[in-house]
Amino acid sequence: MDDAGPRPRRTTERGTTARGLAVDGKTVVRYVDLLTDLMLVRRLQPFQRNVGKRLVKAPKVFVRDSGIVHALLNIRDQESLLGHPVVGASWEGFVIENLLAAVPRNTVPFFYRTSAGAEVDLLLEIPGHGLWAVEIKRGLSARPEKGFFIACDDVKAEKRFLVNAGAERYPVSEGVEAISLKELASMLVAL
Repeated sequence: MDDAGPRPRRTTERGTTARGLAVDGKTVVRYVDLLTDLMLVRRLQPFQRNVGKRLVKAPKVFVRDSGIVHALLNIRDQESLLGHPVVGASWEGFVIENLLAAVPRNTVPFFYRTSAGAEVDLLLEIPGHGLWAVEIKRGLSARPEKGFFIACDDVKAEKRFLVNAGAERYPVSEGVEAISLKELASMLVAL
């Protein structure tokens, strides 16, 4: 052993969560399974096609009803929500749930993230329409980050969207359109 002291143990996300709750990691998995079965929690699976990169393989887990999240966090009104650190994650969950309610039958949802940081919030594999990449940003002037473009190239996304809280549709950059949640959901319903 060297003089630097003991090395920190590597832990899985599940292990860290389990220790914080003072329960076994398998118990956490069973709880998440139960909440998923009760349709209170969504477990979004990672896109794992062979793209030649190290991918994040753990599913994304979030509460399906943003109203429940707000109630649990004692967020009583819009002003409180807008100042709360959960606002971005709450918006992302809200958008994902609404888009998944609108997708055509047999659409498979994923997310994509590499260990280097390339990421797509929502990938929709739509039968007969290819793979659609959706970046979710609450701000009206938000732009996709470099990692979104890299991820879209990795997965060869056919369509690329940035869903924001606005109502207008406009090009953000080459091949990427900003679009409202309502308009993208309407497009998906019409497929």
